[in-house]
Amino acid sequence: MSGPLQGIKVVELSAMGPAPHAAMMLADLGADVVRVVGPAPPVGGYDVGTHLQRSRTTVRANLKDAGDLAAVLDLVAEADVFLEGCRPGTTERLGLGPDECLAANPRLVYGRMTGWGQSGPLAPRAGHDINYIALTGALHAMGPAAQPMPPLNLVGDFGGGSMFVVTGILAALLERGRSGRGQVVDAAMVDGVSVLSQIILELRSVGMWSDARGTNLLDGAAPFYRTYACAGGGFVAVGAIEPQFYAALLDGLGVAGGPAASLPDRDDPAQWPALAEVLARAFAARTRDEWAQVFDGVDACVTPVLTYAEAARHPHLAARRTLSGSGDHVVAAPAPRFSRSQTDPGSASTAGKGRPGPSPNHPEEDADIRVVAASWRAP
Repeated sequence: MSGPLQGIKVVELSAMGPAPHAAMMLADLGADVVRVVGPAPPVGGYDVGTHLQRSRTTVRANLKDAGDLAAVLDLVAEADVFLEGCRPGTTERLGLGPDECLAANPRLVYGRMTGWGQSGPLAPRAGHDINYIALTGALHAMGPAAQPMPPLNLVGDFGGGSMFVVTGILAALLERGRSGRGQVVDAAMVDGVSVLSQIILELRSVGMWSDARGTNLLDGAAPFYRTYACAGGGFVAVGAIEPQFYAALLDGLGVAGGPAASLPDRDDPAQWPALAEVLARAFAARTRDEWAQVFDGVDACVTPVLTYAEAARHPHLAARRTLSGSGDHVVAAPAPRFSRSQTDPGSASTAGKGRPGPSPNHPEEDADIRVVAASWRAP
């Protein structure tokens, strides 16, 4: 693996959710990531042995032990990035706060990943993805009219969380190249989710989005932008927003056996329910896979709704090696792709082979923290 971050050294303090996901992305991009975990795995073994912890070296340290703490600070002194996902004040109490780490290494980029952020009335409070997207207004806009529906934990933890702390870290590294100085990156999911919501906020500001869920262009209300049930239990996704794609959709469906003019007006939201009923009856006449064949090669923006296992077998994703594995064991390849300094897309399935230190799938082979620190100091 020789991605664009080759030569960048990262110390990751073990955490849950978006912080290890961010560290995974940095490692996927070629950074040398050393993951610091406690003296013993937590109950359930969450902190080791999954592909979310791929491609990094794992070391164990008891941060209440002065010797182990000093060894971690030795790592920090040689690192480019320190990444933590604890509640505000936790690393300060451990002796690994920004003051201590930047004193040991003034060029360090100190990335902090939290839900509420480092400041504000809710900063010390507990929360999860669903709470962060609820408070920002994003959750209110998602789901059917009767009730908001959380979109897994993709929007808060990873869209508004890990993606933004990685962006902040990369920006701070770029700025360090000019100033020679490190700094703290405060990445809060509530901030990131709000940035992700900017297009919806903009549509609201010009009267093109209603706070009434299930009435808008992109929330499943529009009959040309939603999913439909098919015979046999599968679903298709339809995104035929533009007129030419909508025309291709109707042609593929053979709806009403005549021109679009005989259908309810797609540009009149009041007629959307009636139009959706027409399209729903048409899609219910065939299976998902039969419709996939009908629309194969047709620019109607119609795709089958696949499970993760099915997605890994899809010809397009297989050609790009986007996903690997099968059944319950499906792994995503590093992204994005680069023309020169590209990480091997297939490396995800080997989870750490070819990287410094042991494979994260074999946590019993933990590296010695002092040996790793010494190797980072070596010329």
